[in-house]
Amino acid sequence: MTGLAAAAGDRPAILVLEDGRTFRGTAFGAVRETFGEMVFNTGMTGYQETLTDPSYCRQIVAMTAPHIGNTGVNDDDPESRRIWVSGYVIREPSRVASSWRSVRTLEDELRARGVTGIAIGGTRALTRHLRERGAMRAAIAAAKSDPAELLERVRASPPMTGADLAREVSTPHAYTVGPPAGVPVRFDVAAVDLGIKAATLRHLARLGCRVHVLPATAAAEQILAVSPDGAFFSNGPGDPAAAGYAVEAMRGVLGAGLPVFGICLGSQILGRALGLGTYKLRFGHRGVNQPVQDLRTGRVQITSHNHGFAVALPGSGQPPEPGSGQWQRSAAARGRQQPFETPYGPAVISHVNLNDGVVEGLRLLTAPAFSVQYHPEAAPGPHDAAGLFGEFCELMEHARPAGGGLHATAR
Repeated sequence: MTGLAAAAGDRPAILVLEDGRTFRGTAFGAVRETFGEMVFNTGMTGYQETLTDPSYCRQIVAMTAPHIGNTGVNDDDPESRRIWVSGYVIREPSRVASSWRSVRTLEDELRARGVTGIAIGGTRALTRHLRERGAMRAAIAAAKSDPAELLERVRASPPMTGADLAREVSTPHAYTVGPPAGVPVRFDVAAVDLGIKAATLRHLARLGCRVHVLPATAAAEQILAVSPDGAFFSNGPGDPAAAGYAVEAMRGVLGAGLPVFGICLGSQILGRALGLGTYKLRFGHRGVNQPVQDLRTGRVQITSHNHGFAVALPGSGQPPEPGSGQWQRSAAARGRQQPFETPYGPAVISHVNLNDGVVEGLRLLTAPAFSVQYHPEAAPGPHDAAGLFGEFCELMEHARPAGGGLHATAR
């Protein structure tokens, strides 16, 4: 155990993985037992945004950056109303919170929110293990717990495959977010909250969108009832195959000809609405340094990701096998943007991950709908993807009939 890990306090704890691998360390945050899917995040910063991102619901997140907690916690950066991670694994908790914006330490925040963490010296070994074996169920508990008995309960805990979590993290009631002072309302947007982040709402509002945020289970009729100029389907946790209600809502708004923009889970929902399959990635994409190519322009964006599922290639239930050369060849084919047929007209794969060939975006060719798998509201250093919100506004502008809004609503 490192000196900094020991500085977190003399409270021994253990991390037990589904395959029996066990890591010992020091309790960090709340001292309680917790279960979830063990994943890792490669970001060197943004830990407060990670903790409060609803897409991490029911997951134990390990940070690969060695020092976490340096800037403490503030009340401006949370992405939602609470911390959603089930557990938190770090290597070296910062001894001090050094930022003029900090109002409390990370450990104080975790304790206050009842979130269990563990500091271990082997986060690199843990990350390599997950890359080789894949994301798996896990638990954090006090060291006095029986590892064998804990392992049995880990294996009895629910898997992420088949988990319907969007309705768990979504708002229970509809609400509206308007543009900031001085920005006129240009569009009304119906946003389906599958696990929406505060930054997403800010981006839309700054562009003059009055956002009507609806629960994850909102049907197409409820979406259309707010007379929107466009529909937005947010990021969120869980298996897209379990969110059939969102797929049906997506089909309804596509059938109505409404402009549509989806991100992350919203992109997977669009894929399923178009007739494509989805599958679980071995260890997922979680971090702020993912290279994604826009196949329309050839431009590569450095993007922020948080997803464990992805859209399958047209005509296939699974992705090309990374490392075989197959995905590079298929990426070249997709670079020609070969259309595939859907119930709403021809579509193309618009973006691809350059690390492993995973589908990162979809676009309909004769209807105003598109999506990306990554998070354009996040700033992983560059702001490469922020312009996608502007593209959505352009779609809504072009969809308007002459002399009024899509539904001729009064502004």
